[in-house]
Amino acid sequence: VKKRSRPANSNKFKGKDVFMSDEMKAIKGESDSDNEEMDERVSGNRGKMSLFSKSSGEGGKVSLDSEGRPFRNKQRVLMIASRGIVHRFRHLFLDVQKLLPHSTKDAKLEGKDRPSMINEICEMKGCNSALYFETRKHKDLFLWVSKTPLGPSAKFLVQNVHTMAELKFTGNHLLGSRPFLVFDPAFESEPYLMLLKEMFMQVFGTPKGHRRSKPFVDHTMSFYVLDGRIWVRNYQITKTEGGDTALVEVGPRFCLLLHRIFSGSFQGATIYSNADYVSPNTVRSQERLAKSVKYSARKEAQKNSNFRHQTMPRAANPFEKVFK
Repeated sequence: VKKRSRPANSNKFKGKDVFMSDEMKAIKGESDSDNEEMDERVSGNRGKMSLFSKSSGEGGKVSLDSEGRPFRNKQRVLMIASRGIVHRFRHLFLDVQKLLPHSTKDAKLEGKDRPSMINEICEMKGCNSALYFETRKHKDLFLWVSKTPLGPSAKFLVQNVHTMAELKFTGNHLLGSRPFLVFDPAFESEPYLMLLKEMFMQVFGTPKGHRRSKPFVDHTMSFYVLDGRIWVRNYQITKTEGGDTALVEVGPRFCLLLHRIFSGSFQGATIYSNADYVSPNTVRSQERLAKSVKYSARKEAQKNSNFRHQTMPRAANPFEKVFK
């Protein structure tokens, strides 16, 4: 059987254009011209982008870091709770997590572990801030706000906790949207309040363009200073029927009583201590003491009553022997 030989001008060789018809050649010519136009457009856009980036950098629209590169906000917050947290504090933990799309959570921290171990967890998770919800005696909630790994860090006692499930406000905003951070003018009155303001801005401020955030700003996180405490509120930004801007509360609500500010992250020297801080254990002890004083007064009154009944002379009853 003779094998059929391949023609010399087959597609395997360079002469494959010999078998193309006139219509196919015309189509091929049009596609080549289209490709050339597309290449010109892409190269032109690249030039425009490079010019825009240079002009924006020179004009101050894009901030630069110390090395001259464009600055990018890479804030990432680690949220972690202690073992034994009760359901109410856990709901507050989840509500705060919904407000921070740039946060990540980890397993609960054991009670025997020191809080300084969170620095290692932040290093593994790639976080530069931490919120630690520490529960003690299933009654008290402490909130640590720290900048890892060098500090500083602040410890607060959380009071007046009201979760979103309890409040049931009519306000509502987009999940993952970026907030306006509103601070009371009193934050500029004291150095330690200025430090806390900067820490809150870095922890609660969602970076622009974060992959989990939405490109909208439709709510505010407000921080107010009153009675030596920091009151935290979350409001939705809406418009009334008349077109005016209004605020509708969403929740959650909580109050922060400052205990100490440390120079390091969960450790270090104390750089500020609140003189008005009273431990919740002391408050409960005083309440028990007040109840014990009331109880002792009642017992003393009973003792005096019994003594009076025993020592009081009894009058003779003339009818005592009549009904025998």
